[in-house]
Amino acid sequence: MGKFKNPIMKQYIIFLSLIASSILSFSQKQIMVEDIYGKGTFRAKSVYGINWMNDGQYYSALKNNNIVKYDVTTGEQVETVLDASTLGVEIKISSYEFNANEKYILLLTDKISIYRRSYTAIFYLYNRETKSLQKLDNDRIAYATVSPDGSKVAYTKNNNIYYVTLSDMSVVQVTDDGERNSIINGSTDWVYEEELGFTRAFFWSPDSKKLAYYRFDETEVPEYTLQKWNKGATYPENYTYKFPKAGEKNSEIQILIYHLDAKNKVNADLGAEKDIYIPRINWTFDANVLSVRKMNRLQNQLEILHTDASTGATTLILQDNSDTYVDLKLTDDLTYLNDGKHILLASEKSGYKHLYLYTTAGKLVRQVTKGNWEVATLVGIDQNSKRNTIYFTSKEESALETYFYAIDLNGKNKRKLSVHTGSNRVNMSKDFKYYINYFSNSTTPNTVELFVTKGNMMVKELEDNAGLKEVAKEYALAEKEFYTFKNESGVELNGFMLKPKDFDATKKYPVLMFQYSGSGDQKVINAWGGSNFYWHQMLVQKGYIISVVDGRGTGGRGEKFKKQTYLNLGRMEVEDQIASAKHLANLPYVDAGRIGIWGWSYGGYIAALALEEGADVFAMAIAVAPVSSWRYYDTIYTERFLSTPQDNPKGYDDNSPATHAAKMKGKFLLVHGTGDDNVHFQNAVVLQDALISAGVQFKSFYYPDRAHGIYRNNARPHLFNMMTQFVLDNL
Repeated sequence: MGKFKNPIMKQYIIFLSLIASSILSFSQKQIMVEDIYGKGTFRAKSVYGINWMNDGQYYSALKNNNIVKYDVTTGEQVETVLDASTLGVEIKISSYEFNANEKYILLLTDKISIYRRSYTAIFYLYNRETKSLQKLDNDRIAYATVSPDGSKVAYTKNNNIYYVTLSDMSVVQVTDDGERNSIINGSTDWVYEEELGFTRAFFWSPDSKKLAYYRFDETEVPEYTLQKWNKGATYPENYTYKFPKAGEKNSEIQILIYHLDAKNKVNADLGAEKDIYIPRINWTFDANVLSVRKMNRLQNQLEILHTDASTGATTLILQDNSDTYVDLKLTDDLTYLNDGKHILLASEKSGYKHLYLYTTAGKLVRQVTKGNWEVATLVGIDQNSKRNTIYFTSKEESALETYFYAIDLNGKNKRKLSVHTGSNRVNMSKDFKYYINYFSNSTTPNTVELFVTKGNMMVKELEDNAGLKEVAKEYALAEKEFYTFKNESGVELNGFMLKPKDFDATKKYPVLMFQYSGSGDQKVINAWGGSNFYWHQMLVQKGYIISVVDGRGTGGRGEKFKKQTYLNLGRMEVEDQIASAKHLANLPYVDAGRIGIWGWSYGGYIAALALEEGADVFAMAIAVAPVSSWRYYDTIYTERFLSTPQDNPKGYDDNSPATHAAKMKGKFLLVHGTGDDNVHFQNAVVLQDALISAGVQFKSFYYPDRAHGIYRNNARPHLFNMMTQFVLDNL
């Protein structure tokens, strides 16, 4: 069409356009920060606390603080197993566990967090026959776990291990040398909790006659002190705990086996080298054989050891080595088969994570799954089926999607069970006859469905989030638009955009980029929502385009793509975010002078570094709780990717935001919590000092006593209101 030559007509057309835009805005509900972090307007529903019952026809779940029993064949509620309002004491059930014969229910209540995963709580035992309730211990305890035979419960208290016999409620103290900031029995130290992902560090043997447990001697681990600015206190409180920064001493680890009958302890022989990690232990089907996974400090060698519970003697069964590092997630996908002769485990030896069958003597039988794609999770193995069916999820069809599959142990007859396009997560019954599928994609919020495995037939839709779907329509939420582009090295990267509903390709829009960029992480997936999704939608309503790109080093695309950032964290990640900004700047509808970037934690680290190294590309950045130098972060995470600072000083310093402070030109907001036990407030102080020394003007805000997640007492809405205003003012 030709241009309008009549100026009056042109003004009339503009007027009509503004009217249309106003009508669209009026009909679309406006998102407020309080909707996201206060009112719960966009809160998704799910099915929580699933426990499959001994009778495979039933499962139980938490519902409105009650434990409810459902018939698997119909999906209908058939019984209220426990009505919390009838217990005589007011309790809020956080989680629960049945004993072996389902006579008792162990209730976790009054949970108080310590760090990310650790906690103390009040535990109760509920007797289903007598309908009586008894407190397990009068003090706050942690990690209470029922023995396999259902006769005992073990737990930790004050860094020691105890167990109680349910028949008479008698208590035995297994260890007595536990001491804060010195000796820990049965639970993990800070760095194991944060980086190895577990806190309960004791395990019942299959015959319930032994307890294998970790003992941490953290005496020589350096200490870090947080100041707590307690309201009303004249002086701040010093909170000191053990934190091994890169290159410093770790705890010395022992694995011990306590024999309940003899009341003696056996020390597992872990070898002469003491500077090691034990990422996992578990009992085999032989109640006298404990499986121990051992890693060297650089985490490029994984050994599977079998320990004789009577003597502590160990035998090396398998070893996995890497030129970079052995991914810790591989240690979770290890299963001992019922025949006592075989092990199924995961490895990246082919370049992608796949499943392998070995003998217990360490001989390879076969690679079970194959291809240029990754197994995501091992769901389980039905060893009662004729062909020993393995159930797993994988990225076979797309790095952006996860599907549920079955395959025979012989590596044949692989079949896809997922019926929905997108991201699928599975919880299977103990007998593998049923499974619950949690599904979403970019246009469908969390949907929970019950399936019968044979014939792969859906029994019932348990949750469809119909309410959230209506809310999404009312607020006209933007859909993810997936795209790919090539960086300057010719590597194709995955991304998605969120565009305003009244998007006009002839206009110029500002863009806010979001990323995490950490090793193995993925933000670009075909799933509903994602990190900070609704805040991004709020900015979209205000006329911004949101872009998210997974650069080199992220997950879902095989070992080479994930591990190429080894020894040089930050360099490729920043290059790819700069390349992403340049790609966006070349789009006709993007205002090249108004591109910003933000992130949290690792993402905050990359955002700060990107504003320095990409000073001519980015107009602004927000870094929340960023690492400013890897020298300040912990041993396990940092050394896995960078080796030690003693051996790789350039890897630690060359890509530090504190190193490049003088390059920063754009508008910068630095946010941190003073109570961050993970990425210490020290990181913000050092970066701020470097910026001041370089004469760089910036904004900063610190949240008193808030941890890495910056929550509690209105902190989240306060943070995002401030960030919103910073974006509006500077982008």
